[in-house]
Amino acid sequence: MSELRDLYQQVILDHNRAPRNFKEIEGANRSASGHNPLCGDELKVTLHVSEDGLIDEVGFHGSGCAISKASASLMTEAVKGKTESEVEILFEKFHDLVTGVNETPDRKDLGKLVAFQGVREFPSRVKCASLSWHTLRAALKDDAEGASTE
Repeated sequence: MSELRDLYQQVILDHNRAPRNFKEIEGANRSASGHNPLCGDELKVTLHVSEDGLIDEVGFHGSGCAISKASASLMTEAVKGKTESEVEILFEKFHDLVTGVNETPDRKDLGKLVAFQGVREFPSRVKCASLSWHTLRAALKDDAEGASTE
């Protein structure tokens, strides 16, 4: 189990050091800002959703702790090419993972996102891991108020 935990930590550290899709999408047709006052994380998610409801491009930018940045990075990889309804299902599975609702997550559905399973042991870090997801949700709803973990 220790080797698996080390692997998960490496995934998080890698995505923090070299976040994927750390950019603002030019021509984005949806966006939202998110803020975690507890940790000071601030980010903006921009995306382009095609006419048939597929997320063609997604990016994020801003500043935050390692968990927040890694979560946003992995989230962008996980949702690219998915429909809005598929993203909603993935959001629920990720939320269940980090809050401890699902003790045995389906690794097939979550992929590398299972790296955040240990976050449930640190309740204040759940907000860090879920900020980008709540912000993505706000962007998909075109919610001008954005998202806050408060």
